[in-house]
Amino acid sequence: MAERRFAEGDFEARVRASFARQKAMETIGAKLTVVTPGVVEIEMPHAERFTQQHGFLHAGVISMALDSACGYAAYSLMPADAGVLTIEFKVNLLAPGRGERFLFRGTVTKPGRTIIVADGQAYAYDGEAKLIATMTGTMMSVVGRRGIEG
Repeated sequence: MAERRFAEGDFEARVRASFARQKAMETIGAKLTVVTPGVVEIEMPHAERFTQQHGFLHAGVISMALDSACGYAAYSLMPADAGVLTIEFKVNLLAPGRGERFLFRGTVTKPGRTIIVADGQAYAYDGEAKLIATMTGTMMSVVGRRGIEG
């Protein structure tokens, strides 16, 4: 099957196509809702199967979704022939993950040719938005490496 190449300006199509291949996001029921240059939002509903022993959304799920939001925010600014990999991140869990639905926003803080820094916020919605976690991540643009294409 021939690989589809996107025009440099067609960042949204590249981000959406890559996200659609992420089985982890599919598993947690996450949907890509906003894609703009340097900003991505992912939403997911509450699902009991992703909670920890107290009924809160598990920190691993929060971290995974924030990583994807930050990674795709970075990817939206990368060349059409690049792939994105996370090389480091730190998560601060600020409040229990309790809500009917969740929003994960990634925003590029410092764009670069090879290394991009992005910040993320996770919100729980239960009538009103509550900030439950933040992330700072370092993403790498990878070009010409087999198996790491858009």
